[in-house]
Amino acid sequence: MEWPKSETEQPDVASLVARARSGDQTAWQLLVRNFSAPLLKIVRSAGITGPDAADICQQTWLKLAQAPELRDPARLLSWLATTARRDTWRWVRSRSHEVPATLPDPPERAPTPEGAALLAERDRVLWQTVERLPERRRELMHLLAAHPPPSHPEIAAELGIALGSVGPLRRRTLNQLRRMLEVQGYDHA
Repeated sequence: MEWPKSETEQPDVASLVARARSGDQTAWQLLVRNFSAPLLKIVRSAGITGPDAADICQQTWLKLAQAPELRDPARLLSWLATTARRDTWRWVRSRSHEVPATLPDPPERAPTPEGAALLAERDRVLWQTVERLPERRRELMHLLAAHPPPSHPEIAAELGIALGSVGPLRRRTLNQLRRMLEVQGYDHA
């Protein structure tokens, strides 16, 4: 059921509130459908989004359903807005006292002897394959392996190519390297 568009057709909010409180689901649906957007806007104006914003709005509607009586049901939107603001302030205050937990980094684990051997073999095969690339692509791979890797302008200057060529050259080089490794029986998984 839609909220009527013209002012002469709009239902009396006080009568809708009374009908909703007496159990009329259509009246509740009209109220929720037409007053939820302003509530959500109030909550979001405090920087609260997603499920937290939806929870605060739902809490506001629940308070209306549980309220013994409204002094002036015709001023429902004002009551809802005030309640939503207060709930939003409480939520913000409760979060300001929380200290985010930081998880420690997992301890570095030394590879097993078998793992170390596999890593060494992988690196050996990779760099042997890189050495079979054409010179410019080989130089690019060595630059990309540096720590920290140089920026695109630095790579372009080092290789003597246009800045806009770095990305396409990188893509072609990595594709060629992947194909060469696949021919040797290594897949990219």
